[in-house]
Amino acid sequence: MDRVAETPVRTQPTMTAARRWTMLCCALVAAMTTTCAVSGVAYLIPALHTEHGMSLAAGSVLATVPTVGLMLLIIPWGALLDRYGERRVLTISLCITLAGTIAAVVISAVDAPLWALGAALFVGGLGSGAANGASGRIVVGWFPARQRGTAMGVRQMAQPLGIAVCALTMPLTAQALGVTAALAVPMVVTGLGLIACVVGIVDPPSPPRRPADVTESSTGRNPYRTSGFLARVHGVSVLLVIPQAMMWTFVPTWLIVAHQWPPAAAGVLVTVTQVIGAIGRIVAGRVSDAWGSRMRPIRLIALIAALATMALALTDWLGSPVAPLVMVIASIASVADNGLAFTAIAEYAGPSWSGRGLAIQNTAQYLATSASTPILGALIAASGFPIAFALTAVTPLIAIPLVPRDRQID
Repeated sequence: MDRVAETPVRTQPTMTAARRWTMLCCALVAAMTTTCAVSGVAYLIPALHTEHGMSLAAGSVLATVPTVGLMLLIIPWGALLDRYGERRVLTISLCITLAGTIAAVVISAVDAPLWALGAALFVGGLGSGAANGASGRIVVGWFPARQRGTAMGVRQMAQPLGIAVCALTMPLTAQALGVTAALAVPMVVTGLGLIACVVGIVDPPSPPRRPADVTESSTGRNPYRTSGFLARVHGVSVLLVIPQAMMWTFVPTWLIVAHQWPPAAAGVLVTVTQVIGAIGRIVAGRVSDAWGSRMRPIRLIALIAALATMALALTDWLGSPVAPLVMVIASIASVADNGLAFTAIAEYAGPSWSGRGLAIQNTAQYLATSASTPILGALIAASGFPIAFALTAVTPLIAIPLVPRDRQID
């Protein structure tokens, strides 16, 4: 692991451990805005399908619109983060996301055409890129190497916690009060994230450099030219995100439509699953700190995710009552690797490239999600959930031999 920025507190002694962790929690809340703004629409697919007659394929396309917006600007946001720091760029980004989520609520309230709602969701996605790719500088800049895996695990709780908030509130709100009220959930979360960013985040100073610590990435040169490590991490993460996207997008529909669960019960199960998944990311980060490796735990997680998703396909095909329990295991395994990959990228890219490195990582993952979601929706409509689960179990198996060795081992 990089020794660059391993002792950042020496550059600013007033930054206490409590302050670092508090700042990280503020970054977590800010990052939750991306998950809610981009992924929240997926939790309205059951309501749009059963109450508004929208097909699963059409609902999947609408749910993909914010992701497309996110992907278009996420790399430019990353470059801005590297140049101007996280606090300033996050503030601007979250203001744009807030504008998009407010517009979505207003457009839905006045029953405007579907394209107008899609446009508002698109704007929210455009603004969400900075929050999604931020915190790499905070983790590498403020935390020593022995704590970075754990710290990034905490930061990466943003995704499952954001999903948990959406799963617990949006289907039930849509059922009780309508789609418009449910669209207010991402708006509220974005407002809270903006406040957390303004109040709590402090950009780290430039880390001290010693001759032995100077690398291509620490001097600002392109780390993608030094080796294929980052490219392989991106590729592995793309393969591992497909079962994650399947679980996040279609499990509520699987429970509510295919298994006739009440929206409230489905929301509670998904919420509990995501909370456990969030804790799992911290555990995975802590294990990586203890092992001194980011890549070895990723290999193990990929194997568990493949086996669990295949077991879900089998139990669902057999109509087994244990299928929801297997879903919980598969969902937890599918999200556990994210923090490890983010930590490895931030450490290897260094402070001059971490924003762009994490932006490229997110772009690749969201591109895979955007491409696979409509395909999976059409596949589910044509062949059912068991076939879709089985196919998504293949990608973690492909990922296992592609996981690179840890950079220092090489």
